[in-house]
Amino acid sequence: MTTKKFSTEVAGRALEVEFTNMAEHANGSCLVRYGDTVILATAVQSKSAREGIDFFPLTVDYEEKFYAAGRILGSRFVRREGKASDEAILVSRLIDRSIRPLFSQKVRNEVQVIVLALSIDENNDPDIPAILGASLALGTSDIPWNGPIGAVRIGKINNELKINPTYQERADAALDTVICGKDGKINMIETGAQEISEEEMGKALDLAASEIDKLCEFQQSIIREIGSSKRSLELAEAPEEMKKEFNTTMRSRVEEAIYIKEKTQRYETLNLHRHEWGAIAEERFSHVHKTIADGLFESAVDETVHQNIIAPQIGQEKRPDGRKINELRKLFAKANILPRTHGSGLFYRGETHILSAATLGPPSDVQLIEGMEVRTKKRFMHHYNFPPFSVGEIKPMRGPGRRDIGHGALAERALMAVIPEAKDFPYTIRVVSETLSSNGSSSMGSVCASTLALMDAGIPIKAPVAGVAMGLMLSAQGRDYKYKILTDIQGPEDHHGDMDFKVAGTKEGITAVQMDVKVDGIPLKILKEAFAQARDARLQILDVMLKELSAPRPELSPNAPRIITIKINPDKIKDVIGPGGKIINAIIANTGAEIDIEQDGTVFITGQKEENAKKAEEEIKLLTKEFEIGEIVSGKVTRIFPFGAMVEIAPKQEGLVHISELANFRVNEVADVISPGDKIVVQIKEVDDQGRINLSAKAVKSLELKSPEARKAGGIVTQKHFGRPRRR
Repeated sequence: MTTKKFSTEVAGRALEVEFTNMAEHANGSCLVRYGDTVILATAVQSKSAREGIDFFPLTVDYEEKFYAAGRILGSRFVRREGKASDEAILVSRLIDRSIRPLFSQKVRNEVQVIVLALSIDENNDPDIPAILGASLALGTSDIPWNGPIGAVRIGKINNELKINPTYQERADAALDTVICGKDGKINMIETGAQEISEEEMGKALDLAASEIDKLCEFQQSIIREIGSSKRSLELAEAPEEMKKEFNTTMRSRVEEAIYIKEKTQRYETLNLHRHEWGAIAEERFSHVHKTIADGLFESAVDETVHQNIIAPQIGQEKRPDGRKINELRKLFAKANILPRTHGSGLFYRGETHILSAATLGPPSDVQLIEGMEVRTKKRFMHHYNFPPFSVGEIKPMRGPGRRDIGHGALAERALMAVIPEAKDFPYTIRVVSETLSSNGSSSMGSVCASTLALMDAGIPIKAPVAGVAMGLMLSAQGRDYKYKILTDIQGPEDHHGDMDFKVAGTKEGITAVQMDVKVDGIPLKILKEAFAQARDARLQILDVMLKELSAPRPELSPNAPRIITIKINPDKIKDVIGPGGKIINAIIANTGAEIDIEQDGTVFITGQKEENAKKAEEEIKLLTKEFEIGEIVSGKVTRIFPFGAMVEIAPKQEGLVHISELANFRVNEVADVISPGDKIVVQIKEVDDQGRINLSAKAVKSLELKSPEARKAGGIVTQKHFGRPRRR
């Protein structure tokens, strides 16, 4: 085996890169080790272009291997890796969004990047090594690519920014963000935060940029030493005659169509012009492939949108729908839309309409996460759906795709910062956002609609959250560039713009950020301006939402289950569960409530109606009641002996009344004053170290002698020797 090793230090730990011939048929490959976390990154490009497509065909797959965590995972019946987990899909998206902008989008040769997680330790997340591995596999290969890129995670721990914090350090971090870029610019951000300020986020970007520059220089030194010469790919270009024909016959008509405000009419008109241009190109330039003609049309739309926003003076920028560059679309917010859900919210931003529904469940409804990196219980879930009718299309519905999972996770992170702690609100919470109509920024619309649904359900969130998508039109020539930041981008500005920059947060600060770009990167100066502009927009959106619902409703929805939380002695848990679960199952069957018991003795009782939960609470309290000396209780006599009687003072709890404690006079036979089935009032006299209870009847009221007939009716006589009582 041939091998070449390189190493550097990142955050006080060695980052080692090894190039071998293990995957020798790939165009590029490398092993990256950070601590005991090891990944294998590979990159392959097809030798010929894929015919009949009008996009760059890049596929990125991050693959989790169970052996990497030293565990045999999967279901009981399938002990092997199946479809990618949500966590693996999110890492795949991180890699994809980092490397994609650095390819020429005119390339039609397929590229596939596969990253295998081979070993995972308990400290180092494999996502940063995965991005760096993909960068080096591409950078040292013969695949044309404008890399390398650097990637770091920045955490805010104990009020300090830290590079690449461990899993343990991230648990209570006020900021957890992955940032990628090159040459002092940023091209990908993924952030979760606890209401941090824009200024703090700017400091994190500064720190990340300096570390990214070091990582890029490290990679450049490797590429210079062992990198392959890049392939020369033939990029299809439109002939000059075709360009002239397009400019003469179509350009002005395309520009006019772009500025039709209504989305459906705009797209219908653009598609009509596209077909007309296709017919002209087929007739006059039959030797040129159709995709080249389509590309010329798309480029014209792109150039028009850019020029009419960037070139004019401030205040004269021309957006497709006529808004100012910092102007939001028309907003609408409504709560309590659905009668039977626990909470619902509807949010409109222009033609993007989102309906969200909140559902509350008992603690047992938590999602169990059994992944390679994370093994935990998830009590808050947000799921995002994007049905094809939302954009007027017809497609098969086969469950959530990568985009749905990514958008759902983004909104979940945005809301997680305000979800109440389990100790204060023990419910499991699920929110589902349905995209009913989409014209850009549906993920941020989901944040707004979900906030309304949570408050409508009466969930005491810490603060309302809103989100907005910011865009950018950038014209760069060397180090000189012109740009305009756009607030609340919609379809054409998202598709043809240079940045999709989503920021969610409360009035106090940021809770989530997601950014991807179509250019090499965004200068820090522009990003900091975008954060400030996003904050202004977020506050405007919150004002509209709060006019509809100013705070969480004071009471839970009447349709929501009720949870009662009590604490019992952990030693009493066995008394509640009973042999084989007999007792707890009987309580559940008798009351209709669900019961969850934690090892520390915390009991969660959930009932669809409050009376169900209270009934179960009473039964559990009786089962686990710990009596105090001097307490007076009533009970039922269950057994009598020569030396006294057993009295059931609570379910499955008995105490002994000694014969001397039955009456204020000498009792010769227990049966003279008491019989099984009698109900008496007693006082707790003593509780010994083993929990045995001694009772006194005479301390409350002396029992009286029974008549012979009463003693006979009791049916019990006692023996003066040891043995079981015998019946007549």
